Amino acid sequence: MYKFFFALFFSSLLILAAKAQAPDTVGKKSSVAKSLQEKRDSVKEHPIVPRVKEKVWHPDSNHSPHKAVMHSLMIPGWGQAYNKQYWLIPPIYVGLGLLVRSYITNKNDYNAFLAVAKYREQGIAPGPNDAHYADYVNYAPFSTAAIDDAVTASNRNTEICIFSFAAVWGIQIIQAYVEAKFQHSYTMDNNLTLKVSPAFMNNQPVYASNFNPSYIPGLKLTFTLK
Repeated sequence: MYKFFFALFFSSLLILAAKAQAPDTVGKKSSVAKSLQEKRDSVKEHPIVPRVKEKVWHPDSNHSPHKAVMHSLMIPGWGQAYNKQYWLIPPIYVGLGLLVRSYITNKNDYNAFLAVAKYREQGIAPGPNDAHYADYVNYAPFSTAAIDDAVTASNRNTEICIFSFAAVWGIQIIQAYVEAKFQHSYTMDNNLTLKVSPAFMNNQPVYASNFNPSYIPGLKLTFTLK
């Protein structure tokens, strides 16, 4: 009889041990589902935004200052176009155009005054069919000294126009070279930043003055190297 009870007791222990070792699939499934739901909620609240890498600009090592100079030397404004400074081209041509117009005007005045001065020097008057007959009639009220001064002034203005034209041409060549040189070698990329902010500076006392504020306004420049 006791063998029967011993066998029954031993069987009960085996059944309890088997139940204890059985995996709790329901609990694990619920915990996994809960974890996945928490991850989904976290992604919704804090979405992962892909970081876009900022484009770093560097000087163009292939940009040739010599080519910019040669372009500007041959055609005004071509060097500026090579440097992509298109806004400088219209002022260059406006300046050169005004100088050409002024040169033509002063040159015509010089020729007219000089012809009238020669007629007066020779003591003769031109005929109606002569080229400067109208100029001789128009300048008849003026004295010979005034005509000579006009010849000198118009000649000087003509020379100034020539020199100014050459100067503008040369300046645009120099500007094209300098800009190309900076783009080639010296232009700072965006690893260097400059920040301008308002600031207050300590004011040193000025003796024999009734107004000595403690601080004076100013600007602060901050350079940052990345």
